Amino acid sequence: QVQLVESGGGLVQAGGSLRLSCAASGRTFNTYLMAWFRQTPGKEREFVAAIDWSGVNTYYADSVKGRFTISIDNAKNTVYLQMNSLKPEDTAVYYCAARTRWGASVVLTRGYDYWGQGTQVTVSS
Repeated sequence: QVQLVESGGGLVQAGGSLRLSCAASGRTFNTYLMAWFRQTPGKEREFVAAIDWSGVNTYYADSVKGRFTISIDNAKNTVYLQMNSLKPEDTAVYYCAARTRWGASVVLTRGYDYWGQGTQVTVSS
């Protein structure tokens, strides 16, 4: 079992920055990939970024590439999402996720086995 706890959300103005954190605990040794997704009411949960535990391989949605950076601190079992140049359309609940198996695309929610509770990010215009 893996537990994921997000933090760092809040209210910022457009153009501002936030850094989200996801603390992982439990049996993290068998997780292959960590990711961030986001969701607004009435919409499907969408992929934002992913990273493997080595930190070598990263993946980004086109909508955030160049603005967001995902990283991992292995010693702290924590994944981060640095969000710069925030836009109102970035407003969402952001979720941390982990997968223990391969097969599905990294952008699909069904490929992930564990999820955090989410943290709210609100960007005002």
